Amino acid sequence: MSARFRLTRREFLSASMVAVGGLMTTPMSAADDSLPWIDAHSHIWPAETDKFPLAPGFTKKDLNPPSFNDDELMAIARPEGVGRVVLIQHSVYHLFDNSYLIDAVRRHPKLFRIQGMVDDQLPHPGAAMEKLLPQGVTGFRITPFVRKAEEQPKWLETPGMVEMWKTGAETRQAMCLLINASDLPSTDQMCERHPDTPVVIDHFARIGVDGQMRDSDIANLCRLARHKHTSVKISAFYALGQKKPPHDELIPMIKRLYETFGPQRLMWASDSPYQIQGENHYKASISLVRDRLDFLSKADRDWLLRKTAEKVFFYA
Repeated sequence: MSARFRLTRREFLSASMVAVGGLMTTPMSAADDSLPWIDAHSHIWPAETDKFPLAPGFTKKDLNPPSFNDDELMAIARPEGVGRVVLIQHSVYHLFDNSYLIDAVRRHPKLFRIQGMVDDQLPHPGAAMEKLLPQGVTGFRITPFVRKAEEQPKWLETPGMVEMWKTGAETRQAMCLLINASDLPSTDQMCERHPDTPVVIDHFARIGVDGQMRDSDIANLCRLARHKHTSVKISAFYALGQKKPPHDELIPMIKRLYETFGPQRLMWASDSPYQIQGENHYKASISLVRDRLDFLSKADRDWLLRKTAEKVFFYA
């Protein structure tokens, strides 16, 4: 084949989306004008546990709420202008079995993309990632929280994890880190070693989960802005700061991230159904970004509520 017409590995993998399994036959269409926004982080799970078994040690009694399927999610998202969602593999209920989220994409290929999970401790996790790409999995949750305590300090250094980061640089599948602020220095090192890998920090790296938004933690998060393919999810407000609406105490941290990363690398997300429990609710989450960040221009807001997530997750 002439070099002029040779596909790169990344181009080949993206092109394969149109054919494998007949799942996705066209690229993602433009957003519905009446539902323009993207929720970049929500979990879903079915009440049905025969077809979609739970991880070992869990039963239907452990599901809280007992059901939160894609229809229930969209019923609360659409009234707030949200027309698309990045579905997050639940690292507790289903662990590495992505089948329910893949089924949701199969049924609604224009609405959803997936942040899935693969086990980096099994052989060939990179091949597993590539196999999932045509099924709508454009990012992967990686986290120390699924490890034994003695494994957690070195969790980013396993051969399988390194293979995942290298594969992500080729496929554009993002490494999406559910971490604490204490993991930011090691994350910075990985970003430095893999500069072409898309990286997303979920939930501000949980800064503020103890009610304290320490300047040193925010500085470590902002340090990641020097890596051009790294983004941050503005999300999980129910778990941070005062942990209740209107969540305005998070605004100074969001503004600092905005000034450091720019709007093109920040994306809003709800982290439902956890954001809709107790006194917290979906509208309180999106309205903080949509209605009350007065330092955002209209174009900036479009990045935080749509275009960044579209670029990172809905690229194919």
